[in-house]
Amino acid sequence: MPTIGSMLRPDDRDALRGVLRAVHTHAGLPVVFGGEVRDGLVRLTEFFGTRTGSLRNLAVRSGAGLGGYVLAAGRPAGVDDYEAASSITHDYDGPVRAEGLWSVVAVPVTVAGTPRAVMYAASRERLPLGDRARSVLMRAGRTLANELTVRDEVDRRLAMVESLATAVRPQVRDLSGLEEVRAVHSELRIIAKSLPDADLRARLHAACRRLAALGSGLAAASPADLRLSARETDVLAQVALGCSNAETARRLSLLPETVKSYLQSAMRKLDAHTRHEAVVRARSRGLLP
Repeated sequence: MPTIGSMLRPDDRDALRGVLRAVHTHAGLPVVFGGEVRDGLVRLTEFFGTRTGSLRNLAVRSGAGLGGYVLAAGRPAGVDDYEAASSITHDYDGPVRAEGLWSVVAVPVTVAGTPRAVMYAASRERLPLGDRARSVLMRAGRTLANELTVRDEVDRRLAMVESLATAVRPQVRDLSGLEEVRAVHSELRIIAKSLPDADLRARLHAACRRLAALGSGLAAASPADLRLSARETDVLAQVALGCSNAETARRLSLLPETVKSYLQSAMRKLDAHTRHEAVVRARSRGLLP
C-alpha cells in the first residue's frame, strides 16, 4: 500500500532539473546536464544547451567515463580534452563526440554518504572550462544535496507518522501513546514552518492532520474544514505540550507578543476563554491530537 511519503514526495528529478537550469542560466556555462543515480548507474535525463539527443537516457556505469569516475571516487573531476584524457575510460566517446563536447567537468551529489546524482558542465570549445566552472557546479551540487537531505528527513518523519498511525490508533486513549503523537505533531509543524518548498510543507501538514485525527478519533480534516490558520495551529500545538508563551516564541522563532496575538485569535475562533479550553476544543474538532 502506498505511504503518505511515496504519494506526496516531489520528483527528485525536478529538483535536479531546477539546479541545472539555474547553473545554465546564471553561470553562463554553455552545456549542463545530469542524472540521478540508481543501482550503481547514472541515468542522464536532464539537459540544457545540448544540440542532439546522443546523451539522452545514457546509463553511465560506476567507474566508466568521467561521470562513472566521479561516481566511484566520490569527488569532482574534469578533463580538458575528453577523447584524449588518460584518467578516464572511453566507453562513451561516441555520444560525447556526437554532441561535440570537448572540455567536461562532473560533480557527484552525495547525501549521507550515498551518491544520488551526477551533474556535468561542458564546452564545445577547445579550451579548458577551468576552476570557475568546477566551483559553480560544486556549489550547485551542495544546493541539490541540501534539498535532498531535507526531503529525506521529511520522509523519515512521515514514516514515523505511518508507524504511529499503525501502532497508536488501537490504544489512542493511552496517555503515553497520545503524548508521543502530540510531540511528533508539534515537531512536524515546526519543521514545516521552516521549509521554503511549498510541496514539502503540504506533505507535512497532511501528516499533521493525520496525527490530529489519531488523538480525536475523527477522520483527518480537509483544509476546507480547518478554522485555524497555520500559525494559530502552530501556537496551539506548543501550548498543548505545556509550553509558555515565551517557550512557544522560542520554538517557533516568533516574538512573545506575536504568540500572544495568535493564541488570542485562536481562542476567539474556538470560543474558548482559556488556553486549556482552546486546546480541548481544538482537539475535539480534530485540529490537534
